Amino acid sequence: MVKKSSKEIKAIEKLNIDLAKVRNHVKEIIFGQDEVIDKIIISLLSGGHTLLVGLPGLAKTRLVRSLGTIMGLTRKRIQFTPDLMPTDILGSEILEESIKGKRGFKFIEGPVFSQFLLADEINRASPRTQSALLQAMQERRVTIAGKNYDLPEPFHVLATQNPIEQEGTYPLPEAQLDRFLMQVNITYANKEAEKQMLIATTGIEEIKPKKLITAKQLITAQNLIRSIPVGEQVIEAILTLVTSARPETSKIKSVKNSLAWGPGPRSSQAMMIACRSRAVLQGRLSPSVDDVIALAEPILKHRMNLNYSARADGNSLNKIIDELTKLLK
Repeated sequence: MVKKSSKEIKAIEKLNIDLAKVRNHVKEIIFGQDEVIDKIIISLLSGGHTLLVGLPGLAKTRLVRSLGTIMGLTRKRIQFTPDLMPTDILGSEILEESIKGKRGFKFIEGPVFSQFLLADEINRASPRTQSALLQAMQERRVTIAGKNYDLPEPFHVLATQNPIEQEGTYPLPEAQLDRFLMQVNITYANKEAEKQMLIATTGIEEIKPKKLITAKQLITAQNLIRSIPVGEQVIEAILTLVTSARPETSKIKSVKNSLAWGPGPRSSQAMMIACRSRAVLQGRLSPSVDDVIALAEPILKHRMNLNYSARADGNSLNKIIDELTKLLK
């Protein structure tokens, strides 16, 4: 492993202090979702996009809005509905006439041109509209009328989604799911956290999120994360986990019999970066195999799919991921 310089160590320690302030402030606003908050921060540090899945009323939108403010990012919000069109997201060209009478096309930017895009209830829009974000999420640019337009830096999509079995929803296509670094499931908070929430949100005044870091600092943090060396043991753990989750190459019987498809190379890349981010968030200078195990579910779950017979037998992806992580213990 490459030895870190004292300058790099100090930079990582300073980043950890800043992240602790961000975490503590978010927890003053969002109650009982500490693990969810950490996963979203890990995703942002990794430069990735996050899909939040949960029933209505679990503070998904509030959490995303608060984090955008705290991290000093320009925010825009799209409420996805069945009649939403791709141009409502990306923008469009309009014919404009100058004072001198000269006509020409002018591009009007859509809400995707922001550093922190909240795609609210993304699975309520049609697949055609959902796919409008594919190029933006992967390439950080959009193409309109044959011309490329770069998106602001950093660029993050945090999408919220209600469970697929709800009425009036459209499942996200596999190609788009793969572009989310993590899928984070939000469940109900415990009784004590809900009590805190009741007291804090039903009074005259509520705690408002305040800016703690800047977009420039976030970009610097993302570059620092990528410079952290990863040990050979961690790399082998990532490769073992991902290749064992593919029915074509896995030696695990339940994977071969239950999965229609498994995670691709993008999941290995996501795991490599996210492990570094989790280590820094927890005050460590390098990732460990424990980081791989902890991040297996949010990084792999939306990149795997059960076949028909496994669904009929009541099998679940969580059980398969648990079995996969046992290979690393």
